[in-house]
Amino acid sequence: MRKTVVIGASLNEERYSNQCVRLLREHDIETIAVGNKEGKIADVKINLGQPFASKVETVAVYLSPKNQESYYDYIIGLKPERILFPPGTENPEFYRKANALGIETEEACPLVMLRTGVY
Repeated sequence: MRKTVVIGASLNEERYSNQCVRLLREHDIETIAVGNKEGKIADVKINLGQPFASKVETVAVYLSPKNQESYYDYIIGLKPERILFPPGTENPEFYRKANALGIETEEACPLVMLRTGVY
């Protein structure tokens, strides 16, 4: 089964990270949400900190490049196949680090990918 970790998950339904978690679940994709406030998005608990996860296919990053820095080691440690960077989260420094370890990086919107069937 495919698994996605959403970094920067928000309780605010207008935020793209929230919409991403909902859409992933609508597509029956196992989802782990990581945010800075406890709560739930649909049937997914928002985890604080850096929760353990194994067999991660995709990490979707909904943080500015500056706020991503404290997650570099965590995300790389998840050993995902790919990391998605939606518009506004582009981070060439992190791309280089991840690519050097064989992790694919894409500047792509998970919402668009899910809606068009290319996720």
